[in-house]
Amino acid sequence: MGCRAVIVMPTTTPAIKVNAVRSRGAEVVLFGDSYSDAYAHALKVEQTEGLTFVHPYDDPDVIAGQGTIALEIVQDHPEPIEAIFCCVGGGGLLAGIAAYIKAVRPEIKVIGVEAQDAEAMTESVKLGQRVMLEQVGLFADGAAVKQVGEHTFALVQQYVDEMIVVDNDEVCAAIKDVFEDTRSILEPAGALALAGLKAYSEKHQLQGKTMIAVASGANMNFDRLRFIAERAELGEHREAVFAVTIPETPGAFKAFCRQLGNRNITEFNYRFSDAKQAHIFVGLAVHNPAEAAEIANTLEAAACQP
Repeated sequence: MGCRAVIVMPTTTPAIKVNAVRSRGAEVVLFGDSYSDAYAHALKVEQTEGLTFVHPYDDPDVIAGQGTIALEIVQDHPEPIEAIFCCVGGGGLLAGIAAYIKAVRPEIKVIGVEAQDAEAMTESVKLGQRVMLEQVGLFADGAAVKQVGEHTFALVQQYVDEMIVVDNDEVCAAIKDVFEDTRSILEPAGALALAGLKAYSEKHQLQGKTMIAVASGANMNFDRLRFIAERAELGEHREAVFAVTIPETPGAFKAFCRQLGNRNITEFNYRFSDAKQAHIFVGLAVHNPAEAAEIANTLEAAACQP
């Protein structure tokens, strides 16, 4: 279109996203550690350089554009749908999808999903007004927003059925699920919806229902994959990690190992603290959360301090 485009992003933005934007001819400015920092700087750039600011999510046209995803969903799947799950950062995607779905298929539940350390929309809905988080976690950097939009919040209040919060381990497990099924790799923010779908399905013991998760991003730096692969085991409840303190006395470590039984050890670290105690960090393969709780109870009963 021949327009100059200046895109301001946090310094934590994955390189793959930055390079993709630059390859399309835009100027990229990296500023701050979060979206909120980048947003404030973008407003300054608007004033100093005489540019027109286009909000990334709190704009009626942007919200409407994101709502076309819902149009595609109902066109591709006219059969009954139990619920649609959407990642939430500033709320534009969720607001657009919810507004359209409730207009044409109001029986479908629309559920927003946030990371546990960036739950601005969840807290705002609880309090009935927009809140400003003091800080946000950056693991799901594509959804790391301290305050949701004014327009998006109003639409979410009106149309969204429920908000769900998931932890980083659940997000990693969702990334692994998508890779195993499709050989595609989502970024953490892009996998939030699927993580929420899995948590919702498990909580309500749903079977035979059609549920849809909107995969909303794949800007993943390759070097993060190792961490995600390790955390996915925790998210799938196939590994439990314990931090334990034992007395620094002869036989104490042997007694600790005896409590673990014949379980597979996935990682192990022993740290001498002083003449009285030592700290152990151990990961164990488990089959379910109940087994992890059983191990914790066993260690406590043996006078270990998890």
